[in-house]
Amino acid sequence: MHIEAAIQQRRSVRHFDPGHKITKKETEKLLSLTLHSPTAFNLQNWRFVVVEDMELREQIKAASWDQEQVADASLLIILCADLKAWEKEPIRYWRSAPEPVQEFIVPAIEEYYKGLDQVQRDEAMRSCGIAAQTLMLAAQSMGYDSCPMDGFDFDAVSELINLPEDHAICMFVAVGKGIGDTAHPRDKLALDEVVVTDRFE
Repeated sequence: MHIEAAIQQRRSVRHFDPGHKITKKETEKLLSLTLHSPTAFNLQNWRFVVVEDMELREQIKAASWDQEQVADASLLIILCADLKAWEKEPIRYWRSAPEPVQEFIVPAIEEYYKGLDQVQRDEAMRSCGIAAQTLMLAAQSMGYDSCPMDGFDFDAVSELINLPEDHAICMFVAVGKGIGDTAHPRDKLALDEVVVTDRFE
């Protein structure tokens, strides 16, 4: 599917075929495409929790106000941000770069993030948001529907997935075969309502 079609056709689908199974090969393709998402300093500070255990899915569903897509979608992916990725052997993000680049970029990473918790969190959340959109467009291009979600108890889900202390949950993305009316119209604001040239008046 052409990228323009994927963008135009993607919808947030809340009703999925619970009997549909996505193959391991398809899952690997979907996540591999998502890994092409950009991140500042190439930190790749997203972590993808693919929830396969259906009992765990039901527990997460209960912590998500019983939204059925949590259990019914073929895939439930919890996008998490590693807030401290910047200090975890940062040279590994630049191993193939020339030595002068490495000598410049690694200290720059520390200078940019050290002691700035809000900057660390903001950057990691931006990275997860970009990855989520890549994930959903990749799913659309593969013939799958998706739904981004933040309607859940973050603390409860963090406990259920044993989230490390230096991580934060950004959102869920449910992926699968939508059922029912998945092509409902979306009313979009006109460009002149959302695009500002140079500065706000």
